[in-house]
Amino acid sequence: MSAIRLLVLGSVRQHGRAHGYQVRGDLEYWGAHEWSHAKPGSIYHALKQMARQGLLHAHEIAPSTAGGPPRTEYELTGQGTAEYFALLRDALVTYDQRGDVKTAAIGFMVDLPRAEAVALLKERTRRIAAWRSSVTEHYIPEDGPEQLGHIGEIMNMWVHTADSEAEWTRGLVERIENGAYTFAGEGEPFAGLLAEDAEG
Repeated sequence: MSAIRLLVLGSVRQHGRAHGYQVRGDLEYWGAHEWSHAKPGSIYHALKQMARQGLLHAHEIAPSTAGGPPRTEYELTGQGTAEYFALLRDALVTYDQRGDVKTAAIGFMVDLPRAEAVALLKERTRRIAAWRSSVTEHYIPEDGPEQLGHIGEIMNMWVHTADSEAEWTRGLVERIENGAYTFAGEGEPFAGLLAEDAEG
């Protein structure tokens, strides 16, 4: 899965209609350039590519008063909305993924109803446990990494990371169940969290 697709679709969705500079501003404001491949060139490329794929509708608006070229605003199509939610749900439950996809999913989880986000995160912890079990069929953490030479340190790292992420995810579920954050149907999940809010 590509984190850039989820990030761009999610950002456009927050605005209803957005031009590339707004999407770029949001992703930079969220620090996505630090933890993903969301660089300016890849953002504009993703917008154009997803418009060609029918996920976004491109609207050309009037040229700027300063005489610049027409600006293109993008809006999710029905297909784009379906793709966004499919990517988001998959990213919330999948453990064997890069950190950028997981981070993007956590950033947009509030677009789902609270109960669904909780259910998906609980499924994530179940999958982490299943993944850990598959690793420990071949590696016994209690016997230490040395049992497999220095290569054992890789499995030691994997198990440690899985345990840490499972603990963090259980904590997140508890916070959400206790009322943290604003989810779909409860108000404005992104109030104050878009780049334009910081400028105002």
